[in-house]
Formats: sequence, C-alpha cells, structure tokens
Amino acid sequence: MTSLLPPRAPGPRASDRTQARPSDRRRRPLALVASLGGVAAALAPLLVLAAVGIVGWFAADAGAHGVPRDGMRIGALAWLMGHGSGVTVQGAPVGIVPLGVTAMAAWAMWRLGHRVGDAVSGHGPDADRIADGERDFTVPAAVSLFFVGYAVVAVVVSSLAAGADTSFSTAAVLRWSLVMTLVVAAPAIAIGSGRAAIWAAVAPPVVRDGVGAALSVLGWFLAVSGAAFVVALLVGAGEAATMMSQLHLSAGEAIVYSLVNAGLAPNAVLFSGSFLLGPGFAVGGGTMVSPGVVVLGPLPLLPLLAALPSAGPTAAWVASLVGIPALVAALATAWWQRRRPTVRWDHGALRGCGGGIVAGVAFAVLASVAGGVAGPGRMQHVGPFVADVLVHAIAAFGLGGLVGGLFMTWRQRRRAAGGALDSAG
Repeated sequence: MTSLLPPRAPGPRASDRTQARPSDRRRRPLALVASLGGVAAALAPLLVLAAVGIVGWFAADAGAHGVPRDGMRIGALAWLMGHGSGVTVQGAPVGIVPLGVTAMAAWAMWRLGHRVGDAVSGHGPDADRIADGERDFTVPAAVSLFFVGYAVVAVVVSSLAAGADTSFSTAAVLRWSLVMTLVVAAPAIAIGSGRAAIWAAVAPPVVRDGVGAALSVLGWFLAVSGAAFVVALLVGAGEAATMMSQLHLSAGEAIVYSLVNAGLAPNAVLFSGSFLLGPGFAVGGGTMVSPGVVVLGPLPLLPLLAALPSAGPTAAWVASLVGIPALVAALATAWWQRRRPTVRWDHGALRGCGGGIVAGVAFAVLASVAGGVAGPGRMQHVGPFVADVLVHAIAAFGLGGLVGGLFMTWRQRRRAAGGALDSAG
C-alpha cells in the first residue's frame, strides 16, 4: 500500500532522485498474482476436505473397501456442495448447502484476497492521482482474474468428481463462486490494496457508520441465535445420543458423521434465528417450527434435529422470545454508537434504523441459502420461511436499531452538554 502514499521529497543526491521506489522494485505482475490467488483460495479448503475424506474412508472400515481416491472424491463432493452444486445420489436429490464448508471457503477467500490486494497495491495510480479523478482499474482487474483462477479449479474439480451414481450442477458452482468472489474476495482485495480506505473517505460519515451498525446488529444476532441453538441442543442431548446409537456406527464412522453435522451447524444457527424472529422454519412438507406452534412429522436420524422443540402448542415464555431480535438490535446499535458518538438526532436515527434494515435484509439473504432439498418426498421442503423472515427481520432490527440509536444519542447529548457546562464553569 506504500504506492498509495504521497511520494517522498527527492534527496540531495542525483542517485536518490533517479532511484526507483521500493514498491516499484517489488511490483509483481497483477495477472499472475490475482489468478494464482484465486487458485490458492479454491485449493486450500479443497485439500483439507480431501484429507478429511481419506481419513474418513480409512476410519470407516480400515480401508477394506474401495481405494483412497474414493475418500478424496467425497471431499471434493463436499467442496462442491458447499458451493451450491447440490447432488443427486441414485435418484435422491440433496440440494441443501452445508454452510460450514461455505464458511471455510469464504475464510480462505478472504485471507488470500487480502494478500492479493496487498501484492497489487503498487499497481495503478496513487492516492493523489485517484483523488484528482484518475480512473483506477486495479481492484476490478484483480477481482476478475481472481475469479478466473477460482473458476478454473471449480471446473476441474467438477469434472474429476463426476460419477455414474452421482450428478450435480457445475453451473451452480460457478454462480456461487462468482457471488462469493464479489461478496468476500472483492472487499478483501480492496482493503488489502488500500483502495477501500480511499473510497470510504468519499462516503458520508452517516453512511459509513450505518454500515458499521448493520454489521454490529447482524453479528450480535447471529451470536445470540448460535447460543440459542447450543442451549436447545444441550437440552436434547439425550435424544441426540439415542439417534447416534440407532445408527449403529463404529467409532470412526461416528467421528465422520459428527463432522457432517458440524458442516450443517451454520444452517442450524440461521434456522434458530428464523425461529427467534417469529416465522420459524419447516423440516419437511406440512411442518412448522415457530414460537407459537410446532408441527412435526417423521424426521431423519440427524443429531442436530434433537434441538427441535416437542410438537404441539408451545409454552407462553417461548412465544415471548420474539422480542429478543429487537432487543439485540437496540443493544448492538447502542454499543456501536458508543464508539462513534454523535449529538445529531437525525444521524442517530439513520444509523440505527438504516443499519437495522440493512441487517434484516442481510439475515434474510443468509436464511434463503440455509435451506433446500434434503431428500426425496416430504424432505424436499426444508428451510426458513424466507419472505416472512425478511418482513419480521426488517421490522424488528429497524425498530430496535432506531430505539438504540436514539437512546445513545440522548446519552451522548447529555454528556456533551455536561462537558460544556464544566468548561464554562
């Protein structure tokens, strides 16, 4: 990022004036760095999953059946499903995305994207030239080439993992890869290259603080949803143990099956958040799990499902949980504004309400990818009720954020008035 800083004044010697800047000497080809970054971001989680697949293959029956390549193929299928490929095994469709795998891929994409941004920061105009209006295509070019490298790996993996008994959508993998590149890698590259700081300086402060408030609300609510899921799973721990015993798994198979459940844990957190918001979710056709009523049917032996409440009308205290999202939004907004004080009522209101609305839309988007087809028959309908979740999230987060923003503005105005009186005294 040194290339974005104003150039140093020339030294007294002619050799110093003609010497190239260190960033110029270390400049690497943008095309090479960005494309290899995309390849590395795709391969990092893929290799981990392939290794887990081999360990699972050997742990299942000590390698008595099949070859190590079968375990690697299972890891590749998990990577593809984490990118929205879906899979059909002997006519049985499974379209639900294991968001644990997606989160692993997104983390690798963020880390590698940040490194790519730092490596290409010397390309293009510096901060002064950008401020003067000169066009800078460094980040768009790096993002495009990063996606090309990532997509090449995706296509190769899809061709190698294909089999006679399984099918999946390569086009869906490429769509997910593109969206993840734009949502995760592009901001990472912009931050690593220093361009994000330049662009953010142009945005009004209330917009920057509103985005920060939205991230705060979303992060706090996901944490609360995760805590609620863990508590529910601990309450149903006995039922989860019973499910595992009914499967008659060996020790190695139990470990592998636990890893499969761990890959679906983020999905369960989003289901939990949809429950707290009120609309709830479905775990099969004709079912509903919400704070008001729970309607269930036959369920697969999946230990994560032990967190589900019992069927029938719920207790009165369970229905009161719908107040948690607004409370979380208010506290998260107040916490954020404590670090970004303001004495203007309109700024406090816009930060809180606008940030809450953005957080509500973001949570609904996440909830929309948490569900999907989990098998044939009635299990084709699994997931949150996204349209209702969107409405409830916008209302709860927007109202809670507004209250939190105005309350903290009131406190900061009082503190500012008190400080002015002390100075006058």
